[in-house]
Amino acid sequence: MTAEGTAATRRVMFITGGSRGIGAGIVRAAAANGYDVAFTYRERCDAAQALQREVRAASPDARCAAYQLDVRDSRAVERVGDQVVDEFETVHVVVANAAITHAGLAFSTSDEDWRDVIETNLTGAFFVARQFLPSFLANGFGRFIFMSSIAARGMTGDAAYSASKAGLVGLSGSLAKEYGRKGITSNALLMSFFETDMTRKELAQGSREFYEQHSPVGRIGRVEEVAAAVLFLAGDGSAFVNGQEIGVTGGLDWLH
Repeated sequence: MTAEGTAATRRVMFITGGSRGIGAGIVRAAAANGYDVAFTYRERCDAAQALQREVRAASPDARCAAYQLDVRDSRAVERVGDQVVDEFETVHVVVANAAITHAGLAFSTSDEDWRDVIETNLTGAFFVARQFLPSFLANGFGRFIFMSSIAARGMTGDAAYSASKAGLVGLSGSLAKEYGRKGITSNALLMSFFETDMTRKELAQGSREFYEQHSPVGRIGRVEEVAAAVLFLAGDGSAFVNGQEIGVTGGLDWLH
């Protein structure tokens, strides 16, 4: 589905962590498919501004705005959320994509690292979802899309990240049950590895070959493939898809 119509009827998608990687890919795809887009970044103002310019050049009919936001701060989420609604009038789709990790075995994970990951990946997603629920209810339409991971089932050396991604599945399922009768759906995408600047730096050649060898499709995913799944869940055609964990993994269903 594309968000067809005049500027006054275009749907608005809000994406956290949208300045790079998968988030930036979703921003580009949403604008190209008829959405007005608001996205957040935490520190990389230069990357956010560059993405804005790129989107405006490629999709001149789309409104695109970037907002600095630390999703761990509920007051900041409220302030930015209010600003987005003031400027775009409403929001129809929320993509909770902002995430970090501090890799390490459970025994060596510090209190600070645990809190940082959980508060960014899970608590921040809750703050954002809560902030835009009134808009969804007023519209009688809303789509929550939580970017989870197959790490939600557990991954060696990343307990905090795995726990945060598992928490997103529970959060999504709760929202699906609470608001499904209001025209609002909530789903979680369980992702594996994708071609981004971050994964290219983090995956040593041996690790990359390992995942490619064990992936049923024989490769790492492409960002545009995630974006396509997001666009499906954002649209009218997914109205009966609610409370689901949807793998975007190429068939890979585990991590070591």
